[in-house]
This record gives sequence, C-alpha cells and structure tokens, in this order.
Amino acid sequence: MKLSLGNGLKLAFRPWVEGLENVPAEGPAILASNHLSFSDSFFLPAVLDRKVTFIAKAEYFTTPGVKGRLTAAFFKGVGQLPVDRSGARGAGEAAIRSGIQVLERGELFGIYPEGTRSPDGRLYRGKPGGLARVALATGAPVIPVAMIDTEKIQPPGKIVPKLMRPGIRIGRPLDFSRYQGMEGDRFVLRSITDEVMYEIMKLSGQEYVDMYATAAKRQIAEREKAARAERAKAARAAKAGGSDAPDGPGKAA
Repeated sequence: MKLSLGNGLKLAFRPWVEGLENVPAEGPAILASNHLSFSDSFFLPAVLDRKVTFIAKAEYFTTPGVKGRLTAAFFKGVGQLPVDRSGARGAGEAAIRSGIQVLERGELFGIYPEGTRSPDGRLYRGKPGGLARVALATGAPVIPVAMIDTEKIQPPGKIVPKLMRPGIRIGRPLDFSRYQGMEGDRFVLRSITDEVMYEIMKLSGQEYVDMYATAAKRQIAEREKAARAERAKAARAAKAGGSDAPDGPGKAA
C-alpha cells in the first residue's frame, strides 16, 4: 500500500503533516482520530513510515459482487480487521479484542472514538469503552490525531475526488497509566475519552457537539424524511387544486 497507493496519494494530493515526531519509531501506540471521510484510513497511514491497523465494518469484507470481492481483497491485503457492528455490545467487544492483539504485537492501532463519520464536519462526542479500555488493558500511549479537510475531497455521493491538500495534525502522546486497573469504572472510561476528544478538538479546530454522531445522523435522516413528506404533501395539494380549477373560456359544455 505504501509503495503504490500511499505514494500515489502523496503525489496527487500532497497532504501536509504536523507532529510526525510524536509517533514513536517502534513499540505500541494508539492513534485516536476524528473521522471526516472514508479516505481518512488511507491518508494517515500514507504519511507514516509504520503500518497502522484500523478496524473496519464487516460489510467491507462481505459485500457480494465483483466490487465487493475487490473491496474485501483490498482491506484484507492492507491488514484491516473486520468487526461486525450488527450488535453494539458485540461490536465493541470485538473492537477491543482486535485492538489489544494489534498492540500486543508492538504495532500501531488506529481508532475513531466517534464511532462513525461526522455527518456535517463537526466533532462529536467520543464513545466510551473501546478506546479507553484498550489503552488501559495495554498501557499503550494514546496519540490524538486531527484529519483536516478530507471530507471536502470526496463528499458522500461523489465518485470522482477533488484534488486538494488535506491536512494531518498529530498531537503529543497521552499517558493514562494513572488509571491502570480501573477498566471497570465507567466514569474513568468517560474521563479518558473526553480528554482525548478535547485534544482532537484543539488540533482540528472543529466545533464540538456534545452528542453522539450516530444520534445526529438519525436526527438528520428524520428531518430529511419529514421534509420529503412535506414536499410530497404540497405536491399532492397543488395537483388537487389544479384539477379543481374552473374551466377556461371556450371549455364550457
């Protein structure tokens, strides 16, 4: 990936990077990033010398058809790990186990604390549990990362990407060893997650929204559904009004 797609991305898009010195040359570390675009999982590994393993939704590995098989082959080839998100608790446990295994091998583990892509470019509340539990279970440092402008390169629904320079800011590693052994305390998990999200917010400059991105997506979908229903209702009313209009000159019986 680094020799082919990675070099191609760097040549075509010329991403700028700040804070590369904050990523250790060896040993385990967690890269906790905001999530603006599908391309985040490609631009970040492309600018690093080390391999980064992300967890990816299982649909990328199980979609039928030629495109599905090619997608699955690509994700398997670059070492991404499938996680079934059909059950929230099961998905969380699978993500935790996968992250721990990656870090125990002394590698870099990438995770998006928001749990899904931002629907509007703002930074949403991090989900407690996954990131914090992996950090406490392994003792690995957490490195906050801000992806910048990647959502503008290929917005949802756009096939052809726009050539522009995205940015990547990498913050200083965060040490949570003071909470060692407190994995079962939900207040500790919340505190760790919020501290990481605060650092990401400072790096990215995004507006912070104190709600989960999944809830925001539901609200947006509900508003769009209601708007479609209103437009359809207005169209029916206009059509009915037109059919009831009086006959014009020369149309009387």
